[in-house]
Amino acid sequence: MKEPELPDPRWALALQHSHYLRQLFYARPELVERLRSAWEQPLSAAVLHDILAQEAGAAQITEEAAFNRQLRRLRQQAIAHLALRDLSGIASHAEVVESMTLLADVATCVALAFHTRRLAELHGMPRDRAGRAQPLLVIGMGKLGGRELNVSSDVDYIFVYPEDGETDGPRRIDNFEFFTRLGKRLIASLDERTGDGMVFRVDMRLRPNGDSGPLVSSFEALENYFITQGREWERYAWIKARIMCPAGPADGNPADGNPADGNPADGNPADGNPADGNPADGNCPADSNLPSVTAAQTEAWHIALEKIVEPFVFRKYLDFGAINAMRDLHAQIRREVARKDMAEHIKLGPGGIREIEFIAQVFQLIRGGRDPALRVRPTLTVLERLQERGILPESACRELRDAYLFLRKLEHRLQYREDKQTHMLPADAAERAQIAVSMSFPDWERLLARVNAHRAVVSAHFEAIFSAPEEGEHTCDDLWQEALETGEAEQRLAGLGFREAARSRECLHALRHSVRYRQLPARNRERLDAIGPRLIQLAAATAEPDLALARGLDFFEAIAGRGAYLALLQQYPQALRKVVDILVASSWAAEYLTRHPILLDELLDSRLLDAATDGQTFRQELEAQLAVVHGDTERELDVLRELHHAQVFRLLTQDLAGRHSLEQLSDQLSELADIILATTLSRCWEQIAARHRATPAFAIIGYGKLGGKELGYASDLDLVYLCDEHDEHPDAQRHYTRLGQRINTWLSSHTSAGILFETDLRLRPNGESGLLVPTLEAFRAYERDAAWTWEHQALTRARFVAGDPQLGARFEEARREILCRARDPETLKAEILAMRQKMLTHHANRDPDRFDLKNDPGGIIDVEFIVQYLILAHAREHPRLTANLGNIALLGLAAELGLIPESLSAPVRDAYRHYRRLQHQNRLNGSKRTLPRPPLEPEIQNVLALWRNVVLADGDGPAGGRRVP
Repeated sequence: MKEPELPDPRWALALQHSHYLRQLFYARPELVERLRSAWEQPLSAAVLHDILAQEAGAAQITEEAAFNRQLRRLRQQAIAHLALRDLSGIASHAEVVESMTLLADVATCVALAFHTRRLAELHGMPRDRAGRAQPLLVIGMGKLGGRELNVSSDVDYIFVYPEDGETDGPRRIDNFEFFTRLGKRLIASLDERTGDGMVFRVDMRLRPNGDSGPLVSSFEALENYFITQGREWERYAWIKARIMCPAGPADGNPADGNPADGNPADGNPADGNPADGNPADGNCPADSNLPSVTAAQTEAWHIALEKIVEPFVFRKYLDFGAINAMRDLHAQIRREVARKDMAEHIKLGPGGIREIEFIAQVFQLIRGGRDPALRVRPTLTVLERLQERGILPESACRELRDAYLFLRKLEHRLQYREDKQTHMLPADAAERAQIAVSMSFPDWERLLARVNAHRAVVSAHFEAIFSAPEEGEHTCDDLWQEALETGEAEQRLAGLGFREAARSRECLHALRHSVRYRQLPARNRERLDAIGPRLIQLAAATAEPDLALARGLDFFEAIAGRGAYLALLQQYPQALRKVVDILVASSWAAEYLTRHPILLDELLDSRLLDAATDGQTFRQELEAQLAVVHGDTERELDVLRELHHAQVFRLLTQDLAGRHSLEQLSDQLSELADIILATTLSRCWEQIAARHRATPAFAIIGYGKLGGKELGYASDLDLVYLCDEHDEHPDAQRHYTRLGQRINTWLSSHTSAGILFETDLRLRPNGESGLLVPTLEAFRAYERDAAWTWEHQALTRARFVAGDPQLGARFEEARREILCRARDPETLKAEILAMRQKMLTHHANRDPDRFDLKNDPGGIIDVEFIVQYLILAHAREHPRLTANLGNIALLGLAAELGLIPESLSAPVRDAYRHYRRLQHQNRLNGSKRTLPRPPLEPEIQNVLALWRNVVLADGDGPAGGRRVP
């Protein structure tokens, strides 16, 4: 046979490499002419349909044999087209896998349409009990689902249909039987080998119960299977599941593998292409007799199936138990590889393509339930998102991406040779030489060296993630398992450094014999028994072993019912080490982590101690996560809490590591609170069903520590809500009152994820008896005409936090106006002294050797009162004092303005910093409110000296619990 003349010299490379391509051109020389110009452009859905039309000619194909031949000749031309582009170095990896996926989508949907029509001619269309037409939904799994199909791949399908019922034709059968017959015909059209070859090998083993299960399942049967029999490996398989026909609704993500998102090259079989073969859109010549199915119906089916699949695949919690399941699955694969001597298999062998896919997918299983952005199908997209989130280091993702692209390219070179689904490196010298040339290597040895280098890198990353936790006996197993006599156990504990060995042994005994421990599921108890001895060892290494062990056991008891958390600590020993460090460093941190064990995940982030809190990023993440659960109030409340807790925990760990000054910490905690308030306001307004405007004329004003940006970890929020008196809608006041109530509920409600903030709304005009949401003008009038001096003191620390910026600016004007009023200094002093006396009486400290940092004379409140007096007494002459700068800066400004001596201001600023640091440390460790007085005497006297200078004329201090000399 004469060798066809090549229209382009670049074809020679492809023909030299691929035996299949040479044989195809000999058998079908017309392809050379067809591809002469077409090969310069990538394949598309339109091109594939044009090929089908060309093969069909003018007549509509109705015979099955002719139709099957049409499909096979479509594949031949598509493979030739793609091989020329790929082997000539024109096509990228993305083009290759997308082209193959397009071919599968088009062939599948055209065949489905053809056989649906033919079967409907005999039996009519399947319908549910309400008479609505029912389709067979073809779900692409694996690489087909992920739009990553290789050039000689099989296709993994699962067939489902929405509802049971029966057909509407003269020879009626039930829907199950109709779709079973339809599925068999579809498989035969693609899978049977004829003189023209096959289209795709079809694998149906991923369906429920595999080969022993029915070929098709209704939605209800699929859901029941997931609930009662679904196995861990099936969760992995369903990650990439994609409905191929009929196509689903657009989601706006052009790179996620959704075939209906507006990507012109995605092969959407229901995108208006008049020859697409979609059996339910009325556009296919083969479906003219079928009833139309609306886009709304198609979308409803997709949503219904998604609601069945997602809860099975993605857990609401962080599912670290998935690591064990994936490790077991991989171990089975490796045993099979070893049994069949497949070490040279670049897909299933060590360091192969499958290990890269496992790395990507295990994090999808672990985190996809809480991070919807990880619910994407393509492996490379998953790696990108893991890198963006810091779940995997940038270097690891880069190495895995490079290895994946290299191995996939090699995979295609191996398969182009004979159009066979092979992943084995060749043994023949000539074959090896040709593969090396096609991969742009001078010889096989250098190619093999690169292959081995990539596989070694992949194996290293795989082992780092999937390596089995420590096995075998631990040195402290005997202590945990209580294998020693009481005296011997206490002696062993003492030898490890436990100073209260008897008490620590009792704590171990109490947990091991508790009802909770005995009632744990066996798997949880195994995991707890695995990490218990490590806890003893890690506690012994701390400065306070007994305290670390006691807090650690309390923590274990709190999380013992959640196997995922135990799996995390078992899988990641470094996380348990960090837990122990946090537990021993701070009682408050220990309680916080125990209340919110979901924060364990944060300990795995290598950036935990270094990543700065970025308010804008946090705001965007909040909005993105809330958008996913929009309309589900319970989940919205939980998302707000979980993301806020995670940020607070990051700050807490950095704080315990000494990475922040107290001022920096307070600023960041205050910024987080501001963002939460703004987001909550927006979400709550959306829930006012009859709201009278798009955005509310509503402002949240922060007072106290929030207003002064001195927020601590457990601070309450002092809030005042205001609305605009110019909003004259008759329902405005009612809507704003409901908004204020709802905001308060969202902030202070206890959910499964905890609480955001306790709130105090009593600083509003007239306190608890006043309107929840007064107008700004009413607020101004109250502050001007009826407010007490203490309310003006509180106003010195108030600031606009969230809501309508214009209303916030007007509030600031009103605030300045009130603070700058003329006041009689002596009257002001008398009122401030009276309030101070009242507070001292209420918080009397009777111990002369102890000092209450906050309430005692010479303490924090005295400093705050000094600043408030200076503002109220002098803001009229010095408006700069009304700026919300914080007490330390305002003391400095007062000295700069000559209102107080710098010699008194500077030591009081230092004292205030020192007090706040001590107060912060006390709260972190649950210490008593009072401290020994003598070490603090210099700071106390410095504060009292400024107090006498500013507030008193007779030299006396506040006379609460005692007189100040």
